[in-house]
Amino acid sequence: MGIIATNLKVDFQTPPNHPFAMLINAIPFPNIQPEIFSIELGNFTFALRWYALAYIAGILIGWRLIFVAIRKPQLWHDHTPTITAEQLDSLMTWIILGIVLGGRLGSVLFYHPAYYLENPLEIPQIWNGGMSFHGGFLGVVIAIWVFARKNKLAITPLADVFAMGTPAGLLLGRIANFINAELWGRPTDASWGVIFPGIAAQDCGQLSGPCARHPSQLYEAGLEGLLLGALLLILVWRFNWLKIPGQTAGLFFTGYGLSRFFVEFFRQADAQYITAANPFGYVLQAGELGVSMGQLLSMPMIVVGVWVVIWARKRA
Repeated sequence: MGIIATNLKVDFQTPPNHPFAMLINAIPFPNIQPEIFSIELGNFTFALRWYALAYIAGILIGWRLIFVAIRKPQLWHDHTPTITAEQLDSLMTWIILGIVLGGRLGSVLFYHPAYYLENPLEIPQIWNGGMSFHGGFLGVVIAIWVFARKNKLAITPLADVFAMGTPAGLLLGRIANFINAELWGRPTDASWGVIFPGIAAQDCGQLSGPCARHPSQLYEAGLEGLLLGALLLILVWRFNWLKIPGQTAGLFFTGYGLSRFFVEFFRQADAQYITAANPFGYVLQAGELGVSMGQLLSMPMIVVGVWVVIWARKRA
């Protein structure tokens, strides 16, 4: 019988009929450090983290996909790309600001308002973690809208092409969340459950022994990153979806919203929402049913996405 390598003291005296008695078959967390490398310069330490690299790589991949699409006029309505390569380079600066500012403010306002109200000086400290996709999404929407208005560009086809380039960043970002051992899922006795390190991850109530959890970060990477990204690329490059402005962006909104809504059933809620009477951390609850903050923020995306697809196809 193999011994699971963790930094926790493991009690293998779990009764055979305990619901987590088979955790010995769970997957130990891989030996991957959040930092790729670090350099010390006097009292200052510069570290390159997988999370930062995921953001950089995701933005570069998205930019490259859009750039290639611009070079293919036959993909576009009236064979006319909505943006030039030079305008794309300028817009990327706006996009990066939208991701960083929106993602950080979304995390502050949606998930930890009380904490940051007491510690406002920590709000700009993004290197300590804390980014919200929904906040970053709103930041990108605002950046694209302002840039399009300023440069007199059609917003709908612009949203389409950026929707096509976004899932690559989601895929890499969720993998980075897994490497950081953050945003893990609820306890599980499934054979693919992962034993995440840390006291918080091992707090599974009365469980005696190691606590395995759903690798919900990888669920999201597969659904909203790999699956949704592949679907959008196939529809754009094989079925010319950019010729009907709006439907690609609408499908992205719907696909992401549905993916996130589904994964929230397996994802551990943020600690501030969990109480003895509300163990699943619902923000809206009716009896034993409820929705998490992630589901609440995803529902408008689903509704808007479906409406945009219908509107685009009727308009076409």
